[in-house]
Amino acid sequence: MTGTGAAPLDDWGPDHLGPGFQARTLELLPDEEADGAVATLVRHVPAEDPDALPGTPTTPSFAWLYLHGWNDYFFHTHLAREISRLGGAFYALDLRRYGRSLRKGQMLGWTMSLDDYDEEIGRALSIIRAERGEGIDVVGYGHSTGGLVASLWADRHPGALRALILASPWLEIRGAAPVRLLGRPVLRALARHDPRRPLPTPSLPAEKRFRVTDSWDERDGEPDPAWADDPWVRGWQINDEWIHRPGAPIRPGWLRAILAGQARVAAGLDIRCPVLSMGSARSRLGATWTPDSRRTDTVTDVDAMARRAVALGPLVTVARFDGAMHDLILSAPPVREQVLGAMRRWMTAYVLR
Repeated sequence: MTGTGAAPLDDWGPDHLGPGFQARTLELLPDEEADGAVATLVRHVPAEDPDALPGTPTTPSFAWLYLHGWNDYFFHTHLAREISRLGGAFYALDLRRYGRSLRKGQMLGWTMSLDDYDEEIGRALSIIRAERGEGIDVVGYGHSTGGLVASLWADRHPGALRALILASPWLEIRGAAPVRLLGRPVLRALARHDPRRPLPTPSLPAEKRFRVTDSWDERDGEPDPAWADDPWVRGWQINDEWIHRPGAPIRPGWLRAILAGQARVAAGLDIRCPVLSMGSARSRLGATWTPDSRRTDTVTDVDAMARRAVALGPLVTVARFDGAMHDLILSAPPVREQVLGAMRRWMTAYVLR
């Protein structure tokens, strides 16, 4: 991983992911923090990517906009290459106060309303359409909290997306540690009193922690030798300045915004485009390592997510993958290929022409 300097303002420059990836900083209007919040748009340029996949077309037939989850940012180069080979112009958005958009003194991920993200999503789509043509079909992709944000946005902007793909979307609060410990009424009271003060969360010794991007270790046993060079074993390259270990502070004002968004989902959305909601087949909630940590969703209740997903709109496909992790496309290579294959088949039905 190379330098982590900010991308140029409203112009494309090299991204730290290397050749074939470019980024630009999007200036935003001041929000309630007035802390210089910006967003960052990343794009894949296959013609400049030495690792672009064979058969990648030179002229995209659709555009793709990726939204990351909590305590996360875009680093999934393998997904970008797969979507580009499928014919997509791949873009990813690091939302305000996340990843490339995080600035000194800012609270990671802070917002008081998920509607705030309308600004950067709108800016990103304007750039995409200016580059690819006003009539280009756009596929939205949201992982975890990004799936919640994308769902709410799609409901408020009918006709803006050709399709929406959700990967382990956080549509229901069930399982969140602060809610289990404190309860919703206490959280709401804390949010009114001091919305920025971090909530108490359990502390774990380093040897018991698990994080999906970490490399294989002795607790995991012996990996399949065929996967020795795969990031699932070697570990995924991430910037530790942008993903907090073992976890980012959770603040009641932010969690209240999540609860409000999930309440809107529970009340019923009407997303008019086709929706594919994907998740693991099983959950085992918790940040502590177990023998199942690399084969289950340790963050969300996958059954609850599936129940919520079917009510997002009139045309929803739910797919479950045995052995998948919370970030599906970071799962073991065979599971990862199942996820990508399911997306390709679904896209053939609803997006590709």
